[in-house]
This record gives sequence, structure tokens and C-alpha cells, in this order.
Amino acid sequence: SRQLWWGHQIPVWYGPELKDGKPRADGLKAFCAADEADAVALAKEHYPADVAVVADAMAYDAAVSESTAMAASGNDWTAPLHRDPDVLDTWFSSGLWPIGTLGWPERTAELERYFPTSVLVTGFDIIFFWVARMMMMQYAMVGDRPFDTVYVHALVRDAAGNKMSKSLGNVIDPIELVDKFGADAVRFTLTSMAAMGRDLKLSESRVAGYRNFTTKLWNAARFAELNGVFEVDHRTPNATQTVNKWIIGEFARTRIAVDEALGGFRFNDAANTLYTFVWGTFCDWYVEFSKPLFDTEHAEETRRTMAWLLDQTLILLHPFMPFITEELWALSAPTREKMLVHADWATCGAELVDAAAETEIGWVIDLIEKVRSVRGEMNVPAGTKTPLLKLSLDSAGETAWANNESMIMRQARIEALTDSEAAPRGSATIAALGGTFALPLEGLIDVAVERARLEKAVGKLEKEFAGLQGRLDNRKFRENAAEDVIAETEEAASLKAEELGRLRTALGRIEELD
Repeated sequence: SRQLWWGHQIPVWYGPELKDGKPRADGLKAFCAADEADAVALAKEHYPADVAVVADAMAYDAAVSESTAMAASGNDWTAPLHRDPDVLDTWFSSGLWPIGTLGWPERTAELERYFPTSVLVTGFDIIFFWVARMMMMQYAMVGDRPFDTVYVHALVRDAAGNKMSKSLGNVIDPIELVDKFGADAVRFTLTSMAAMGRDLKLSESRVAGYRNFTTKLWNAARFAELNGVFEVDHRTPNATQTVNKWIIGEFARTRIAVDEALGGFRFNDAANTLYTFVWGTFCDWYVEFSKPLFDTEHAEETRRTMAWLLDQTLILLHPFMPFITEELWALSAPTREKMLVHADWATCGAELVDAAAETEIGWVIDLIEKVRSVRGEMNVPAGTKTPLLKLSLDSAGETAWANNESMIMRQARIEALTDSEAAPRGSATIAALGGTFALPLEGLIDVAVERARLEKAVGKLEKEFAGLQGRLDNRKFRENAAEDVIAETEEAASLKAEELGRLRTALGRIEELD
């Protein structure tokens, strides 16, 4: 590494040592100087003879032999100098990076404009080797700090948490990941997992999951195109419909959360906030809620709202997924004044949040999710429409149901809503804000088959949970295991306990049907 051509050559010149005022061939005298002229000046002060710089060590050896011979015979001699051919270690060169890349030691326009820099991004394993040296060397060379903030990111490890090594054969080539899953999926994966203070356990399955996210975004844009959203010229939303008011407010909250996360260097929180909004709020809920509106007099309002929403979402996603967002930006409007990379950052805030719309649609989503959860736990066939019984409901709930009845019934696969004073035997009770519903199960499922399935699943989960809990109760495990292993075990036990509770509840409902 001492012969790297891009390194800083050691600023030391060597000449022969003197003995009784004459040069010796078996010793070297070092002269450290800023440049060759200063080195020659130092040498002239030291030697009682002329000084000449030679090209390399081979020329130096020949020159020293000649000088010693000339001095021994009493003739005038010349002291040869040659510069050390090696370079300083790589961290010395890297230590000058903040100013070296901007033209220092010349006072360039770039140096005046960009130094000191703002943020340095690095890994914790080179804080001493690089970061500390940059701090010291910039103060030594130019008397100023090189940067204001140091962001120490995680190290990328393999799926098991091991450091990648060629000898272990566990190196994941990012170029291969990009070829297989796309650059956007790889970038978003790394960002979503880059929690401060924790190493990143990378696996192909994670990247594949975020490739599905890019597909989800593309399909949402495709849905918008099929409904005439791309042709909208005026993209300032002026919503009157509750669903449109709600999604505008949801985006505003997302924008605020993303900015707060980015400001705090919590890039994983920013990425995961966007993931939750795009996949869940936008694609799973708003796209479905908007479908009936496209067949009403509110279609144009919904197109404007969706066009604005898609634009703003692409802007927030662009730093994380630049390629697909730039492509969709170009495709999703009749014309664009500039590329997405040059678009203004979203600035909308809490003023766009409509509290009434937020409460109403929140109630609708909560009810749909709870009905779906019960259907899933009880293994009700996906295509089967079920009756829903209303046991009690306050005025706000009645209004929310009346305003969104068709959406609720379609999304929850409900055949009809009927008033009832009590839940029939074997039905699943569903608590909603301000009311209670019941989902009758009799006749919807094969009781014997479901009981056998649930009993088998409960038995399996009980064994798995007992094993995890046994490890956590073992004092030696807690004393000897790594912190991340203990945390993973605790999380796994918590998930098993939660799932076990749901299955036991479902089994209890089955037993009521006997």
C-alpha cells in the first residue's frame, strides 16, 4: 500500500551521513521539508559541499559511491539527495479529503463555497482512522472544522448477522442484487433497515419484498392512468368528498413525519413511514375507496385529488427510489416543466388535515379490518358474503355507516346489516367506536374441520411458545446470549403469544357452535 500512485508521497529527502565532514555510503541523513527547494536548502546547511537531487534510489547509490570516492581522494564532492518513493498511509491522504477534493492548497472558488462541509456519513469502524484525523488535519492545515455533523451508519451484514467475508463465502454483491431486483428495491431496502445503532442484516428475501413495493406503486399509477388521472392539468385539490379530504390529510401527516425523520437522520423511519402510507393508506384503502367515486359527479374532483396525491408521493419517494419515481413523473402528466429531481419538495402541513373526515374514515377502516380479521381467524371462504348484526351504535357511528355503507359492505364482504338485540350463539362480537356488531358464523364454516385445524395450530403454537419462554426464563441464556439474540427471542415470544391468543378465541367460538 506504500506504492499507491494516488497517495501523498512522503515529504522526506535522503542524503549520506557525514563522518569527519565526509560522506558515508552506509548511512542516511533525512531532511523533512514541504517541497524540494526547502529540502535542498536544509541539505546545503548541513553539507560542506554542493547538493544535487537525483531521480531515484539506484541513481542515489551510484552518486554516493562517486561522492565518497571523491571525498576520500581530497577532491570536491557533491551530496546527492533523493526523495522517499513511498506514500503516506491511506488515512493520511483520506484525512485531507474535505479540503483536498476542493482544490486545496489553492484558494479555489469551490473551497470558498463548500468548506466547511455540513454532514459526513461514515461507519463506526473508521471513526478513529478517518473522522478523527480529518478533524485534526483540517484544524492543522486551514484552522477550521471540516464538517458540523457526523452520521454514523450501520454496517451491512449477512442475514445471520455475520460480517461479510470472502473466506466465509457470505458476501452479497450489490450489483447482482441490482441486476436481479432493481436499484430502487436495493436502495429502499438498505434505507428502511438503516436504524441508528444497529447493524443491518441483509438478505435477498428482504430486497425481494421491497421489489414488490415498487410493483405496488407502479400498479397504483396504472390504476390512476386507467381512470383518467394522468390527463389532469390542474392538480390543486379542492375536496368536498370525505374520502378525498381524508387522504389529503393523511398525506399531510405523512409529509410532516417524513421531514421530522429526515431532520433527525432517522432514514429508516422516513422510509418506513412512506412504505406504510403508500402500501396501506394509498394503495390498499384510497384506491379502493375512490373506485365508486369515479362513476359519480365527483369523478373530476377525485381525479384532481389523486393526481395531486400521486405527484406529492413521488416527490417524497424520489430520494429513496429515484428511478421508478422519475419514470412515473414523466408518464403521469400531459407535460412537465422540469424533471422530478428538480421539483420542489412538498411543504403541506397540518392545515390540510380535516378532523371530521379523519374520524369518519378511521371508523370505517377500523370496522372493515375487524370484520376481515374475524373472517380470517375463522377461515370463512374469501368469496362468501356474510350478514352483519348491529347490536348498538351511536349517532356518529350511524352517520359514518350511512355515508360509507357501500364501501364498507364491499370491502368487508357483508351481505346485509340487520339490527339485533343480542348476538346469537357462536357469533363473533366486533367492538367498534361507539357501537358493537356481531358476525354470525353458523352455516358459514365446517365446524368439525375448523375445530381440528385450530386445535392443531394451537398445540403447535403452545410448544413453540413454551420453548421460547423457557429460553427467556433461563438465567444463563440471558447472561451469555448477545443482546440482539435476546431481543429477537423476546419479540418472537411476544408474537407467538399474540397469535396464540387469537387462535384460542377462535377455538372458543367454534366450541359455541356445537
